[in-house]
Amino acid sequence: MAVVLSCREAALILSAGKGRSRVPVDCGFRETEIEIEEDGAVLPDGVLVPREELEKIASDCGVCYRIEGGKATAIRLYSELTNRVIALMPTSGAPTITLSGIAMHRIQGTDPWADTSEKIKALGRVRGRGLDVCTGPGYTAIQASRWADLVVTIELDPAVLEVAGMNPWSRELFESDRIELVVGDAIDVVAGMPAGWFDFVIHDPPLFGLAGDLYSLRFYESLRRVLRRGGKLFHYVGNPESKMSGNVTRGVMRRLQEAGFRVIRKPRAFGVLGIKQ
Repeated sequence: MAVVLSCREAALILSAGKGRSRVPVDCGFRETEIEIEEDGAVLPDGVLVPREELEKIASDCGVCYRIEGGKATAIRLYSELTNRVIALMPTSGAPTITLSGIAMHRIQGTDPWADTSEKIKALGRVRGRGLDVCTGPGYTAIQASRWADLVVTIELDPAVLEVAGMNPWSRELFESDRIELVVGDAIDVVAGMPAGWFDFVIHDPPLFGLAGDLYSLRFYESLRRVLRRGGKLFHYVGNPESKMSGNVTRGVMRRLQEAGFRVIRKPRAFGVLGIKQ
C-alpha cells in the first residue's frame, strides 16, 4: 500500500536533519525509518520524495496525500452519485473523511478514533450481530467488530469507500472477516433485512440537512424491526450544547419514542440510546 502523509508528518520530515530518522507516516498509523537527504526523503519503498513535494504537503492541512513514485497526490475525489467532493482530512489522530468540507467526525477536543470509541461505549456491552449505518471511513465497524461476532455496515457512496480504501486507518474494514460491507441506500437495504436479526445498531448519519430521510420515523421503525427485543440503537446527533443539534436531538428522541424505543440521552457520545421495548 502506498505511503500516506499528513501536513504534520511532512513538516517533521522537513525539520529533521540529514541521515536516518524514525518518523510517523500513514497519518500516524505507524512509524518507520526513512533516509533524509538534501533534496528530499527516501521512503521505505526506496523511492525519493522530492523536497518540493514534501513542502506542498506540509503547507496543506486540509487533505492527506498519497505518495506513489515520489509524487504526492491529494486524496480527494468527486462523487458522481452525490455531487460532493469527498476527501481524507488529517486531524490530531486518525484522519476523517469530509463531504464537501464537512467532517464526518468530531475533531474539536478529540479525534475521530476516540470519537468512535465513545459511540461504542454508549451501547454498553457490544456482542452478537451489529448493524452500522453510514460506514464512512469504517472506524465504527472496525471497533465494534473487535467485540461483536459480525458487523454489517452500509455505505451509500462508492466514492466514500474509495477514499477509505486509501486510508491506512481503514484497512481492517476491507480485511476483517467479522465485517460485511454493503453498498446501497440504507433505507432500502434495511427494509430488506430479516426482523429481529441484530443485537445492536449504530446509526451515525450525515447532518440532518444532508440526509433527512435517515432521521425519519419510517426509518427508525425499520431499524427497530431488525433489532431483537431488548436490542440497542445508538444514534449520533451532534453537540447537545448547540442550538441546532439541540433541536435535532429533541426531534430524534420524539420520533424514536414514537417508533417504540425507550430513549436515553448520551451527551458524552453526542447522541442518544434507544432500547427496543
